[in-house]
Amino acid sequence: MSQQPEFRDWQQIMTLVQHSAAQDQHTMLLTSLMTPDERDALIARVNIFRELLKGELSQRQISQMLGVGVATITRGSNELKSKSDQERAQLSVLLGVTES
Repeated sequence: MSQQPEFRDWQQIMTLVQHSAAQDQHTMLLTSLMTPDERDALIARVNIFRELLKGELSQRQISQMLGVGVATITRGSNELKSKSDQERAQLSVLLGVTES
């Protein structure tokens, strides 16, 4: 009999995070699941999105400010471009780029 993993898709992980947040356990969960390097990468990604949404700096300037490669900024930019106007607006609010 072949066993399957309990968590097989992204939505299940999002439900797990949401459930942990409702129990005020999200910090413990995410800290346990992510290595320090992965947490640093997530911090960089959030800052990349925030700076791209602000639109005040070039990709090269963002790269220098955050200490990441231009290719990393470009990947973030491409991901952001794939989002709808509504999603970009929601991200702007969540990341404190615009007033809510």
